[in-house]
Amino acid sequence: MTVEKVDTLVIGGGQAGLAASEHLTNNGVPHLVIERKRIAERWRSERWDTLVANGPAWHDRFPNMTFDMDPDGFASKDSIVSYFEAYANQIDAPIRCGVEVTALSRNPDGSGFIAKTSEGVIEARNVVAATGPFQKPVIPPVVPADSGITQIHSASYRNPAQLPEGGVLVIGAGSSGVQIADELARAGRKVYLAVGPHNRPPRSYRGKDFVWWLGALGLWNMETPDPSTEHVTIAVSGARGGHTVDFRDLAAQGITLVGRAESYANGTMRFASDLAENIAAGDADYLSVLDSADAHIRREGLDFPEEPEARTIGPEPDCVKNPILNLDLAKAGITTIIWATGYALDFGWLQFDVMDERGRPAHQRGVSKVPGFYFLGLAWLSRRASPFIWGVWHDAKYLAEQIAAKAR
Repeated sequence: MTVEKVDTLVIGGGQAGLAASEHLTNNGVPHLVIERKRIAERWRSERWDTLVANGPAWHDRFPNMTFDMDPDGFASKDSIVSYFEAYANQIDAPIRCGVEVTALSRNPDGSGFIAKTSEGVIEARNVVAATGPFQKPVIPPVVPADSGITQIHSASYRNPAQLPEGGVLVIGAGSSGVQIADELARAGRKVYLAVGPHNRPPRSYRGKDFVWWLGALGLWNMETPDPSTEHVTIAVSGARGGHTVDFRDLAAQGITLVGRAESYANGTMRFASDLAENIAAGDADYLSVLDSADAHIRREGLDFPEEPEARTIGPEPDCVKNPILNLDLAKAGITTIIWATGYALDFGWLQFDVMDERGRPAHQRGVSKVPGFYFLGLAWLSRRASPFIWGVWHDAKYLAEQIAAKAR
């Protein structure tokens, strides 16, 4: 069998893989990027039709290329795919698509790694796992498959017409859950939305987008928080030109809010009695961002327009004051459950131990405990910005410099 040899192998051709390729080239490191399907595949085939970026185009990009659109607008998923394709051409990335890694092991002599792929064997001195944070959709084992209810993850949702007739229960009220619930309600579906603990930042405040405030307040550089808050759900939307998510508005639109989905039995879904508490905590988070922004403006002497109306919090809708705790799905006309419940990492193709005692990638800013093996694109890899387009670019620069220094 012919074995291909490369200095550095980058696994994944999305934003992380392309960022790695640019910086490896800049540091004079020979490399190959392999992608199981196409460039930015998850943006192509694992997102709904109307999805747009959650940050404005001036922000959600690499430093060396802008989007061909209004910089204050929110790029569609198709625009994002085109952007990454163009970027790959701009940096002349050595990328090979349609190649899937089935197993990665360490070379017995300790000189590097052996990657078994769908197109043969590749040996590499270094390997960068740039497969991103959205690897394995998670559907909790709550509702049996034989319940008669159609169940899909948000990664498989495309549009309202895809679903069978009837009502929809959306479980998970982060950015994906609220946007999908909103779209379904606007399409005339009866929608129930299960709302758990979440952060609810303003889309913009006093003339600046939320992502600008994250930078001004130093929050993009925040390192991994307490494990209990590491995966806090954030409800923010770039849909319809961008807007602040307010669950009261969703209720006024006809969406019935419920608490966290707890269990299912005999056709009935049981919800926790925490809805009002979750809404109130989200409001408190929202107001805390406004407080921090106001303090920053005063401290820096900035002349930003006042926005007192942003602090108006409306009354609780009836579904919050009198929450549903038990819902007979058939009687409610619900035929579909959409699980907007996030993703798990999937490194089952790794045939060496590179995880910590909790089964998570063990690394320091992406440099793993196995010499020559690196992670890139993971949430909180080095800071809050790490899994975002512009954030992964900076993490990639650091890793490329580490790889180049190792070679020297």
